[in-house]
Amino acid sequence: MRVHPAALFGFDDLLTDEEREIRQVVRQLCDRELRPNVARWFEESHIPARELARQFGSIGVLGMHLDGYGCAGLGAVAYGLACLEMEAADSGLRSLVSVQGSLAMYAIRAFGSEDQKQQWLPGMAAGEHIGCFGLTEPDFGSDPAGMRTTAKRDGADWVLDGTKMWITNGSVADIAVVWARTDDGVRGFLVPAGTRGYSTRDIGHKFSLRASVTSELILDGVRLPAEAMLPEARGLSGPLRCLDEARFGIVFGAMGAALDCLETTIAYAGEREVFAKPLSAYQLTQEKLADMALELGKGLLLALHLGRRKEAGTLVSEQVSAGKLNNVREALDIARKCRTILGASGITLEYPVIRHAANLESVLTYEGTSEIHTLVLGRALTGIPAFR
Repeated sequence: MRVHPAALFGFDDLLTDEEREIRQVVRQLCDRELRPNVARWFEESHIPARELARQFGSIGVLGMHLDGYGCAGLGAVAYGLACLEMEAADSGLRSLVSVQGSLAMYAIRAFGSEDQKQQWLPGMAAGEHIGCFGLTEPDFGSDPAGMRTTAKRDGADWVLDGTKMWITNGSVADIAVVWARTDDGVRGFLVPAGTRGYSTRDIGHKFSLRASVTSELILDGVRLPAEAMLPEARGLSGPLRCLDEARFGIVFGAMGAALDCLETTIAYAGEREVFAKPLSAYQLTQEKLADMALELGKGLLLALHLGRRKEAGTLVSEQVSAGKLNNVREALDIARKCRTILGASGITLEYPVIRHAANLESVLTYEGTSEIHTLVLGRALTGIPAFR
């Protein structure tokens, strides 16, 4: 009798009934709407983003960890489990949800005015409006303090100029949260699609996150009224808080990709015969499977621990970095090892493994590279920043 990899660690026993129910709802949507189509979307580098947003909104996962304004107000672990299930389908699809809820919606909820919250959050929670988050620039990813996008006063208005790069949901977004340098430091602005001077351009020729919209945002004399500014965000602490929200989802999500790879590989190895017996009957195969299950289990338990700390209000940024660094690194290693067990079948889209491996190469880099998170931990351990 086979034991599920997570069952080795009694993972489900640590969840509440509500958390298991929420996970099941998300899993059913993924099985019904995402898995049958995602290999084709990946191959074609196209997704029906608006349709997907409405489907995600219908089950309440968009901004599900936020309170009020049509959001479900659920716990951090429930949100993490939703990310896990969505990334088990595809990292790009989880990115759509993460950027919507943990970056764009969170920024508006945490830093917006009451009018901004009322105007945007209910529609975003329902999937009727899509948001994006413009922080990264062509020359400034790991060092957002160097951003060149500016916002200058012109009477009562603001005028924005600059370029943002690698923006998930960019070209399909109804509202962009854009961070710009002002005379008063970095501030956030809400830029509606269709605003004069604001345009987007999709980034093509991707070999990773192909089932995701990735765009460049171009701001050329974009004029906004004073009320477009997020009033409660001042300095880089605002966007960095948003990034921690998104990174938390990745801690769980990466384990979803790893779990899907491992489950696929265990099933394949049990059916594939080599020298007249199943591939899974060989000691070298079992060693790989056991090693991967151990890293998966440790990653799941780490994610759950961080989720409980988040719910208790005791989670700190360095702990999120530890979770992101460990779980994405181990998920990518699991995907690569699974590929070796699948052999030639591992490079085709008939199986999800090579798709997960390609996607995780991007997850390793976005929301803070592994190098940056390593230095975050180094600073915490030594008290000395070594970023420059």
